[in-house]
Amino acid sequence: MSTTQPAPGDRASENGRRRPGQLEAQVVTILVEATGPLTPGEVRDRLDPGGPLSYSTVVTTLTRLFDKGAVRRERDGRAYRYGAVRDAAGLVAERMSRLLAAEPDRTSVLRRFVGTLDDRDERILRALLREDAE
Repeated sequence: MSTTQPAPGDRASENGRRRPGQLEAQVVTILVEATGPLTPGEVRDRLDPGGPLSYSTVVTTLTRLFDKGAVRRERDGRAYRYGAVRDAAGLVAERMSRLLAAEPDRTSVLRRFVGTLDDRDERILRALLREDAE
């Protein structure tokens, strides 16, 4: 069984808290890499073997992802098995779209967002926009 360890920067910060959406992205990545649907216990074991991450936190995260339509689930006895609907990048893009849709002054938000991009990300964004214009 392969296990996916988060990269050092993906672990909880010094105060023990993850960045918003970080655990969801890690869970989706685990599900994308799996050969089939996983139970919450299997997700937890792949995310944080022997670590402090609780089973109930994983169940809550999976339930929220299911409610958002980001994962599918199927009954397996009294529990559920979960599978990915989209990858972590799709999940982040969806979250960004929801946040943007909730803001009445989208132009200002987009202008400020672009202003925070580093040179590499700005080049990527410009290239993507050129692709869409063609």
